[in-house]
Amino acid sequence: MISRILESKISEQIFKGKAILILGARQVGKTTLVNRIVQKTEVPTLYLNGDEVDVRGLLSNTTSTQLKTLIGKNQLLIIDEAQRIANIGITLKLIVDNLPDVQVIATGSSSLELANQIREPLTGRKFEYFLFPLSYGEMANYTSPLEERRLLEHRLIYGYYPEVVTHAGDEKQILQLLASSYLYKDIFSLEKVKKPVILEKLVQALALQIGQEVSYREVGQLIGADNETVEKYVDLLEKAFIVFRLSALSRNLRNELKKSRKIYFCDNGIRNAVIKNFSPIALRQDVGALWKNFLISERIKANHYNNRWVNQYFWRTHAQQEIDYIEEYDGILHAFEFKWNPTRNTRIPKTFLNAYPGSETAIVTKDHFYDFIV
Repeated sequence: MISRILESKISEQIFKGKAILILGARQVGKTTLVNRIVQKTEVPTLYLNGDEVDVRGLLSNTTSTQLKTLIGKNQLLIIDEAQRIANIGITLKLIVDNLPDVQVIATGSSSLELANQIREPLTGRKFEYFLFPLSYGEMANYTSPLEERRLLEHRLIYGYYPEVVTHAGDEKQILQLLASSYLYKDIFSLEKVKKPVILEKLVQALALQIGQEVSYREVGQLIGADNETVEKYVDLLEKAFIVFRLSALSRNLRNELKKSRKIYFCDNGIRNAVIKNFSPIALRQDVGALWKNFLISERIKANHYNNRWVNQYFWRTHAQQEIDYIEEYDGILHAFEFKWNPTRNTRIPKTFLNAYPGSETAIVTKDHFYDFIV
């Protein structure tokens, strides 16, 4: 069994008088993680799934008396896919306030509605965690750093979804299923998308532009949608944990890009499934983009799991001077350039160094990347 970093963190907060929320995309292992935690607690447990209609009826617009009857003598309540339940925030608040001996753990595969439902009712009453697909660090602990290093090119193509990692030989079929159905389930079920075909075209367009600046106007022209629709759908994709955005750093120079953004995928395998390209690294023209997507997504995982709170950017000027990734924390900018080929000569632009003196810089290649992503 592959150990998840969050397991010990969450286990430490059991029965501390607060609800525990675990967010993350579908199929990243939330249910497996919760089951491992439940096994260790060894207390009577009630498991409810928000995907089921009758469960939604039981937990929507309920009362503390009804909840006491439903939970009975169980000390641990698991609510899976909580974002599907109306007014779930109020329900969780009632449990925390009125059933002090009950620990509730709720999972959500989307922040589309769950975040809005729980933010105010659960103020001061929750521990919140985010679960990503498996990370490089988790897999290095499971196999070995050497073995995971040997599998690097495989990970760049197929990514880190748990079922993909644990079913060698079936990666393509699993990823195609994920990319064609599960990932959009929350968006479609909440009726936020009136044009599913446009959404699918948008995802494909974004997949072909990872590592590049994305113009909503140009993407809209390509897929037959207006700017507002593109921006709305990108926001939904981000809230469903399919993609994430980097905005441009712009503070000192007139020729810095100010309103630009880059959009990356939360998992390399999903990105490649969207464009139906699982070719080996040696045959690909997009290895640089895959490398950037891999490093930034893994860095985000490492930052989250290690409680490193940072601002994230990229940097580029109209003269096309560029830095792939920048973090800001403790008042200092940390600039990183990513190169798959370690022999290629790469430098941080002097324009950036002059504009932001005191910044720390590094070049990350396939020969030296471990410390960056763990």
